Amino acid sequence: MGLRTPLFDTHVAAGARTVDFGGWDMPVNYGSQIEEHHAVRRDAGMFDVSHMCVVDLRGDRVCDYLRRLLANDVAKLTQPGKALYSCMLRDHGGVIDDLIVYYMNDHWYRMVVNAGTRDKDIEWLRQVAAGYGVAVEPRTELAMIAVQGPNARAKAASVMHPDIAQRALEIGPFFGIDAGSLFVARTGYTGEDGFEIMLPAEHAVALWQGLRIAGVAPCGLGARDTLRLEAGMNLYGNDMDETTSPLESGLNWTIAWDPQDRDFIGRGALAAQKASGDTRKLVGLLVEDRAVLRSHQKVIVAAVGEGEVTSGTFSPTLQRSIGFARVPAKTGDRCEVEIRGKLVAARVVRPPFVRHGKVAIAL
Repeated sequence: MGLRTPLFDTHVAAGARTVDFGGWDMPVNYGSQIEEHHAVRRDAGMFDVSHMCVVDLRGDRVCDYLRRLLANDVAKLTQPGKALYSCMLRDHGGVIDDLIVYYMNDHWYRMVVNAGTRDKDIEWLRQVAAGYGVAVEPRTELAMIAVQGPNARAKAASVMHPDIAQRALEIGPFFGIDAGSLFVARTGYTGEDGFEIMLPAEHAVALWQGLRIAGVAPCGLGARDTLRLEAGMNLYGNDMDETTSPLESGLNWTIAWDPQDRDFIGRGALAAQKASGDTRKLVGLLVEDRAVLRSHQKVIVAAVGEGEVTSGTFSPTLQRSIGFARVPAKTGDRCEVEIRGKLVAARVVRPPFVRHGKVAIAL
């Protein structure tokens, strides 16, 4: 038996099929993964993401600490509640984890890390924190529910206290508010608008049931994966890990090179990779034949070399097979993927495939 969130029994009672995910027993779907996917694209769906880990970081030098720890630069964050996406790296440039960090005030930042990496993340956070006098506090008593879709914010606000609802509806994208028992952030992992709501574990079932009554569809990890892939969002362990750098993972935009004197962990290794000019790259693939991309399939680029599919699925929105692949730097706009012994033609595209319910590439 794996770890279980405060909502596990609620999922089982609703008929969810559960699977192991990073050591947690999590719902993969409640019947139709396709219907759950479309609910998020067209209306509102909710996900139990309580397996992810909220970590509060506090101290007089917490900003200095995070500027050393992360490839992106928290000095960009000047407004309370503003969030930043970043990778946390080893010295050799490999990705320990990708995460979101919120600036709450000069002495307090809130971080959300992935479930499968939480133990090594916390160990690394504490190891680096020792030189800065920063307290690292995993908030294991908190649950988290993501409500996503074009109608998600309105439906989520309908079950909040009116004062909190008004504040939540006023925040811009990639902001969060601390509202007493709730922390509400306008973030997500689907390419749709919505909230990620952190709250005491004992209140999670009541919020979930309230959202269900408000017309928000329960969704599992299956739909979450097809949604994030359509949205061009990486999955840790598939599209990047400690053997790959952000430069090899389509995450160049998350590296803050300026100011030049900020010596973040992994900077030297990334600079060397960048200077070499032949770093592998992560690209989007759109299959032109009837076939489905899956992780670890071989990618063949004529006269250039070989790569590998890192994530693949059938896109319910596009009605086509899509994926990510790590390929040689000189890869152009065409390649072939080896699927069950046959070479299948694919077009190299720039993600996202879908954004805010709209197809974002040429079909």
